[in-house]
Amino acid sequence: MAIAKYKNRTEARDWRLQSIRIFFGLFTFVIIFRLFSLQIVNADFYQTMSEGQHSFYEELFASRGSIYVKDWRGEDEYLAATNEPKAFIFANPRKIEDPVEATKSIARLLGYEIVINTPTDRNIEATNIPKTAQILDGVFGDETQVETTAQTETEVGAQDATTTATGEETGPSEYELLLARLSKSDDPYEPVARNVDDDTLQKILALDILGIDYVLEETRSYPESNLGGQIFGFVGRNNDGGKEGFYGLEGYFDKFLAGENGFLNTETDASGRWIGVGKRTFEPAIDGGDLLITVDRTIQYIACKKLREGVERFDADSGSLVIMEPKTGKILALCNVPDFDPNIYNMVDDIGVYNNDAISTPYEPGSVYKPIVMAAALDVGAVTPNTTYDDTGEVKLEEYTIRNSNKKANGIQTMTEVLEKSLNTGMIFAMREMGQEAMRKYSHDFGFGIASGIELINERAGNLASLDKISDIYFATASYGQGITVTPLQLASAYSALANGGTLMKPYIVSEKRYADGRVEETKPQVVRQVISKKTSTTISAMLVSVVENGHSHLAKVPGYYIAGKTGTAQVAKENGGGYFPGDYTKATFAGYGPVEDPAFVMVIMLDHPRASTWAEYTSAAIFGDTASFLLQYMQVPPTRSLEVAG
Repeated sequence: MAIAKYKNRTEARDWRLQSIRIFFGLFTFVIIFRLFSLQIVNADFYQTMSEGQHSFYEELFASRGSIYVKDWRGEDEYLAATNEPKAFIFANPRKIEDPVEATKSIARLLGYEIVINTPTDRNIEATNIPKTAQILDGVFGDETQVETTAQTETEVGAQDATTTATGEETGPSEYELLLARLSKSDDPYEPVARNVDDDTLQKILALDILGIDYVLEETRSYPESNLGGQIFGFVGRNNDGGKEGFYGLEGYFDKFLAGENGFLNTETDASGRWIGVGKRTFEPAIDGGDLLITVDRTIQYIACKKLREGVERFDADSGSLVIMEPKTGKILALCNVPDFDPNIYNMVDDIGVYNNDAISTPYEPGSVYKPIVMAAALDVGAVTPNTTYDDTGEVKLEEYTIRNSNKKANGIQTMTEVLEKSLNTGMIFAMREMGQEAMRKYSHDFGFGIASGIELINERAGNLASLDKISDIYFATASYGQGITVTPLQLASAYSALANGGTLMKPYIVSEKRYADGRVEETKPQVVRQVISKKTSTTISAMLVSVVENGHSHLAKVPGYYIAGKTGTAQVAKENGGGYFPGDYTKATFAGYGPVEDPAFVMVIMLDHPRASTWAEYTSAAIFGDTASFLLQYMQVPPTRSLEVAG
């Protein structure tokens, strides 16, 4: 009996020990599993939490570089693009006691018209705001609705501008949009306005409206906004919500101008103070570099003003102008109409205005291309200025008949008269005399069909594909500037070769790149190639003087100077390749240089669809003459002939 009781107690004790062993075994397993989970499986998560409590990280932003312009022979530089601190005003609608009065007071200072589309002031529910208003939140900088592209911002701005210009109610007014934001009583944050200048900011702060606050932001500013938006482009928001340069110099040199952001990463104690002996990583921000451009401030302003007046005077859809220094390739002026102000780049009717048509919109040049072909024929010795042919008024090629623009037969004509009278048949004669291969070679050598490499974004190369075909008809039409496409910049560059002893220079618009560390990279004039001989250059220049003196370019004359130049009036090809637009839809171009003895400038002016007159001799040539007269005086070029003779 006693033995049985002892045995039972022993078994019970063994069972309890076994249970304890199992318990501690499981406990140990749980601890090991938990440690494995913390230190191995979820290590990154907890390390991040720890760093958030014991480290400090701050991104250091680089300052965007500036763009400068100068005046002719002057040493003073003028800021064309720079950074300015401007206010971003935002609101906490939960704290605003009277949204209607607050909206009226702020709207007056922001220049909004206090007119709404309903009989009385009312609160507008966010759910009832049209889509345009919701998008506008992103434009004004709502952190929860960052715009994905600059184009989206532009479309909103364009929509607002259209509504204002036409008076049509296509959406809520600016006043209503602001009222809608300030009326969201359960919303802790709403954007009010961006890029607010200090004077307006102080007036808004003086209202002492509870719930209105601001922060200062570095904003891109263009003090010389009248110099043309297409040269500079603008700075907008990219897909990541960051700032980025678009179009023009801002787009082409975005990385150079933007610089590189840095950062500071350091260990801190529990109260957030730096630990002196802790790990610290510091990468300083590298500010962006500056640009000094070749564009002359005064020439750009006056030339663009004359182009704008010419577009209005001749009722044209648009226009482009390029002025180049033929000996160096420097761009002295480059502009288009219509234009935009980069300070308010989102307030445009059509985002197509961002494109720089002078470099990015190739077109069929027409007769302004004839001097290029004639120079090639002269250079290979196929013709001379006095070479003659019998002009019957037309040339038959296969099933085609090509006629002169005046539909006349002029009889025996010299090559000089071919340019003076702009005879299509004479150009076909010159082309045939030199041959297709020579024409193809010289067309490429003059820089057509090839992008020049100018430091502006979206340059197009034009199209000489028709010269790769064997058929004579393609070379015949190309000889007088149809069936090929070029840009105004390419024409200016090619005419610079005619003016510069036959030497083609690479066009450039940036004079200096100035790095943040003090280094300066100066652009040197770059020879592309010798296209024609100096003798040919002198000969074609004399022929082009005769064109201005005796041909269709008399409005390009400048008293006291010999000017060389040529008109070009061309039909506009349809984009789908289905022929040409009917009627008077033409592009009118004048290209020329002067004074011919020592050319100081080459200028190309193109008008798209001038309705006042179809012909370039009455439109583009007139703008050229007016602008050339200013240029020669401004550049202090002494007269080279009697004023009476030139008059």
